[in-house]
Amino acid sequence: MAAKSRLELLPHEILLHIIQFLLVPDVVNLQSVSKQLLRICRDNPHWRGRCLENSVFLERVSLFRRGSDWFDEEGIPLSRAAPTDHHPLQYHNAIEAIGLLSSRKREREYSRIAANWDPTFPGEKTSWYHEFIQRNAPVVTNWFERPPALDGPAEEAVDVRGAALYEPYKTENQLFAVSPLDDGSICIWDVKGSKVKKGSILSRSRPGVLWHTQGTSSGNVSNQSVDRGIIECVSVDSSRRAAFFALGNNLVEVDLQTQRVIATTNFERVVMTMSAANPTVPLTVGTFNGLYLHDYREKNVLRNQQEEVVDPFPTQSPNLSSILGDWQPLPLYAALAQPGPQYIHHMDRPGQRDELSDDIFVAGRFTSILHYDRRMFPSIMGSLHSGGRLCSLTSLPYPFSSVDSDLRRRLELTEEQVTKSKNTTGGRTLIACGEYNTKGSLEIYGLTSTLEEGGEMYISYDSTMKNRQTASSSKLLSVINHGNRIVFADGQGYLKWMERDGFTEVRRHKIGKVEKVTHRSLFGAMPGSDDIARKLLSARTAAGNGICNDDDILIWTGETLGLISFSSGSGSSPEDFVENTRTPEEMAAEEEEQVYAERMRLALERQADEVRFVQNLGMPRN
Repeated sequence: MAAKSRLELLPHEILLHIIQFLLVPDVVNLQSVSKQLLRICRDNPHWRGRCLENSVFLERVSLFRRGSDWFDEEGIPLSRAAPTDHHPLQYHNAIEAIGLLSSRKREREYSRIAANWDPTFPGEKTSWYHEFIQRNAPVVTNWFERPPALDGPAEEAVDVRGAALYEPYKTENQLFAVSPLDDGSICIWDVKGSKVKKGSILSRSRPGVLWHTQGTSSGNVSNQSVDRGIIECVSVDSSRRAAFFALGNNLVEVDLQTQRVIATTNFERVVMTMSAANPTVPLTVGTFNGLYLHDYREKNVLRNQQEEVVDPFPTQSPNLSSILGDWQPLPLYAALAQPGPQYIHHMDRPGQRDELSDDIFVAGRFTSILHYDRRMFPSIMGSLHSGGRLCSLTSLPYPFSSVDSDLRRRLELTEEQVTKSKNTTGGRTLIACGEYNTKGSLEIYGLTSTLEEGGEMYISYDSTMKNRQTASSSKLLSVINHGNRIVFADGQGYLKWMERDGFTEVRRHKIGKVEKVTHRSLFGAMPGSDDIARKLLSARTAAGNGICNDDDILIWTGETLGLISFSSGSGSSPEDFVENTRTPEEMAAEEEEQVYAERMRLALERQADEVRFVQNLGMPRN
């Protein structure tokens, strides 16, 4: 066992104090020296302070005067030392203003500011080292391998028509992306790189497998297709290894292990959206003008029971199982007053992540968010008026108050007030995004669940925040939780990270184009020519919570998939997955052709300039 250095023999408190004076790259290098220094350098409060010091929260929020009880080191009231203006310390940031206080009050004031900024809630586990990386490290886009056309040119790719995540083993850091393709096949990518190269295609079914309805022969392919306008067209139940695909009026259930159709459920109208599949609750399906509770778990149980039934008294008369073999009960149905649901969200229980409640929220082309209770379905329980057209929902099992959030953003709450606002019993947060008057709208709603005398759970809609000024000048397309932040995609091709107040922007990233720009192009430099992310998915896994920088973001553009990562390396493109089989002679010939084409282009431009010059000489003068 190697002897410890003099530095490692120091108490941990002194080592942490020394580390505070080092730059971030030096701290990262120091943690690779030994396991002891790694543990000390990953200290959670230390990186929490680093996140606060690098936050834009301090850059745009001034420190407000709190009266004559603020004194500097010489006992002079801060109100006299600071400029006598109606708005205090316009040229001082929060940390500089704290430096005017006495050491005791300075620590108390820094603690109060940190409490106002801290986005976490009691009981919420956070790795502030990972949070610092996601807030400050370079952002890169890694595009996935594009599925080639099986009956066309090799360079032609088949478009991806949806995306859902598949996590077959909760104890292993494995994650796969499941998508329907334009040719009716099912494609699975490796998101984490556990089986093949990260972003590579792991498996792909034969074309048209989704178009074969149950009971038809393999040669009869229906003329159904994957609707390009439906975003939530695929959902995956990882525990049952099953995926659900929306194809016109049909909901097709597929076994992901065999990639075969298990069942097909027909609805009266076109399937517009569906909820995320979960083994504990039925799947909620939204058609053009209604909602259904599709309990696929019950059908699987009935199918297995029918296979095990043995008639002990065979008779000539038909038994009950043969009479009811093809009978299916009508599913629960809730009619919508206005058509066009686009997103269905199953909300977590208060304070319990990944534990679903009975609450269902529906957003769409109507101006309100609809609330249903699974126990009281199909009765509607209430609605949240928005006024906009919303297309994506997410939630937090923690309380939200727009008043407290605004005061915290202005650094006006005490530590006791912050603690009280975060400990509201039964509090939850619903986050929505969409469009209002052609501009992006980010909306946050505070909900509170209270238990009535009869044992019924009553939900009150307490607070509302609508950011329609600074979110985006274009429609917001998708929103998810990412770490201790909110991230959304807009119609300009940006991903924007916000603090949980919905107003303070942390950072932004433009996802760029799928194809590599290998030559100068007029259209390649035009604004708005980049791809946009129509759907966002968090790549966090249950087994990967302790892995550094493992919470990437999967994006779907409507045609292909990509992964937003935090790294100093360069991103990848679909061309990186194509094996280069050209010989050196062929590559040299292609390069020579490109040089010749560039020379011809320049010659034609010079010729055109000469023609214009001659024409200008012949023009009459005024």
